[in-house]
Amino acid sequence: MNKILHIEINPKRIYGLDVLRALAILFVVTKHGTYLLPSERRHIINFFIFDGVTIFFVLSGFLIGKILIRILEEQKINTKLILNFWIRRWFRTLPNYFLILIFLLLLNFIFTDNFSVYEKRYYFIFSQNLFYNHPKFFPEAWSLSIEEWFYLLIPIILLIILKTLTTSVKKAVILMVFSVIISVTSLRYFRFISLSDISVDWGPIFYGQVVTRLDSIVYGVLGAYCFFYFNDFWCKYKRFFLLGGIVLFINIKFEIINFERFGLYHSVFSSSIYALATLFLLPFLSSLKEGKGFVYKFVSYISLISYSMYLLNLSVVQYWILGSIDWSYLKNFNGYLFLLIRYILYWFFTIFISIIIYNYFEIPIMNLRDRIKVK
Repeated sequence: MNKILHIEINPKRIYGLDVLRALAILFVVTKHGTYLLPSERRHIINFFIFDGVTIFFVLSGFLIGKILIRILEEQKINTKLILNFWIRRWFRTLPNYFLILIFLLLLNFIFTDNFSVYEKRYYFIFSQNLFYNHPKFFPEAWSLSIEEWFYLLIPIILLIILKTLTTSVKKAVILMVFSVIISVTSLRYFRFISLSDISVDWGPIFYGQVVTRLDSIVYGVLGAYCFFYFNDFWCKYKRFFLLGGIVLFINIKFEIINFERFGLYHSVFSSSIYALATLFLLPFLSSLKEGKGFVYKFVSYISLISYSMYLLNLSVVQYWILGSIDWSYLKNFNGYLFLLIRYILYWFFTIFISIIIYNYFEIPIMNLRDRIKVK
């Protein structure tokens, strides 16, 4: 059992970023876990939870932005360069996604009446929430669509800017960043002023579509830009930015500035503020290279299996595994014991299956990635 659960931790990993990644997935899984609890407990737990998905978005943009900027500064951009970038990213994200997607399609095809696999074809090209609200099937996939369209579009936008304007990589990146941020924010604004009843679908319209959330990842690219081109400034003021990020998160949680619900701020700018708050944490956290002790191992462990945890926790574990267990006897015997055992099993299955996928599927796929390259 120890061999099955053992995960190698690369000592070169940046501990501070693992802390952010671990917090993000713990926020997400805890949030989804509240669906298993009574509403009064749910309200209390949600008070201590932040938006883990937006944290993931900014962190992803930061890491991918650093990779892109370094590649573009070292090599001349061309289609081969972009293809190799896509191959590496898709080997990282697509296998796990398609593994869970196909598993869910099979389960639903076998056990759900009138289930149409054909209607779910959009999930294979990540277009199910490109311009529309995400369907109920596989709800975790909404953020993966945003990630994949980011990987696809950003190198193409940079290629167009570099080729048409014949400018430097530095100028091309900042032009791309502000073009995307301004465009997506403007889209949210025009949606806000054109909708008569925002409260009906506020979350899906402003939070869950590719076209309205792509800027959240690009804020991370802005961080990569500052890290790469203004590193002295990035390092010098890291504690100042950390304080600013904490203040923004406190304001978001306590709503010190009380904005109207479903108003201009919440509809248009709230996701931007969340992304900025996360961005401000990055200078300090990216400087924390190492950790030690139990906390370090726990954080690194959770960080490594975070992608599988995200894909599994709701649709697979909560709906199919826990939802298939007959709880009637335990519920009648002791309602509190029923809630406790079900919640513990939720975390157990999420972590255990994620470890199995990471060790026996994700790592072999990642090893294969290094052998495939367009020449």
